[in-house]
Amino acid sequence: MTEGSVALEGVTKRYGTETVVAGVSLAIAPGEFFTLLGPSGSGKTTTLSMLAGFVMADEGRVMLGGQDMTHVPPRGRGLGMVFQNYAIFPHLNVAENVAFPLTVKRAPKAEIAARVAEALEMVKLTGFETRYARQLSGGQQQRVALARAIVAHPRIVLMDEPLGALDKNLRYHMQVEIKEISRRLGMTVIYVTHDQEEALTMSDRIAIMERGRIAQMGPPREVYENPDSSFVAAFLGEANLLPARRDGQAVAGPGGARFQAGAGALASAEGLLFIRPEKVTISAAAAGEGANTLPGQVRHTSFLGNVVRYAVEVPEGAVVLCDAANGAGAVLHAPGDPVRLNWRAEDCRLLAA
Repeated sequence: MTEGSVALEGVTKRYGTETVVAGVSLAIAPGEFFTLLGPSGSGKTTTLSMLAGFVMADEGRVMLGGQDMTHVPPRGRGLGMVFQNYAIFPHLNVAENVAFPLTVKRAPKAEIAARVAEALEMVKLTGFETRYARQLSGGQQQRVALARAIVAHPRIVLMDEPLGALDKNLRYHMQVEIKEISRRLGMTVIYVTHDQEEALTMSDRIAIMERGRIAQMGPPREVYENPDSSFVAAFLGEANLLPARRDGQAVAGPGGARFQAGAGALASAEGLLFIRPEKVTISAAAAGEGANTLPGQVRHTSFLGNVVRYAVEVPEGAVVLCDAANGAGAVLHAPGDPVRLNWRAEDCRLLAA
């Protein structure tokens, strides 16, 4: 079944001498929530624009539902779209805004009314039908844009930074709602964001883009815990990256300390030892030793609510971040305290510098 499937085959886009997207290929299954994640200028929005038809690819093919749509204009692609600025028409009320895609298609009035009521119920805006944009909060406007995108029951919906203007708490609630609605309707969602936490929370798979190419693609946990490069490790959440080198079957790190690393981690002779802060255990300096341990001294502490983040200076002046749970009975370490850091071999990797 190809309805709702999306594929890019060697898609390239250039502006003058600059290649913005370089030979991107990917396949998205029907009903999948797929996120394009990357810093500004990585090519993610241009890639989404080529899917939408707002930008035409210079090379490659855009396949939607198994059909070649590379040169089809936006209105012929049958996509739902949600953007960061919402693009709500100020002269139309909520019901008229949501109905717009069906009105353009000249759908029967009874069908329009039923679809609009259904969409507004999904986004929890029943009762707001006669209000105008100026009478709505930012979160309510975002819901109107979402309702308009889904009212025609598209198989594929594109979303470009739709939650960027919302505060943190509202963003989280909208993330949950968008994910739930996409599952209920069986929609394929291609979502663009530069927010790593948002991508991890919502996605079935993530493609991390760097300089117009896909640096790594996979399920959130896989790319987070097993990055293929220092770029992916550093971009997708906090990461410790310590200068290290392969030394037989071990890894030599700061101060000549030797570490064991996870499978596939010894692909490079010289590189960076990668480990996430939450995988590092901090304890008093006198607490035991092991294969993966470093002595250090606390330089800074940061209270982040559910965790306390320590910046610990280890041999050769390197700094390791450690996240400790702020639970009942937790032992707190003050700046200047000598400590010992430990982690499991399977939680670290040696990456190319």
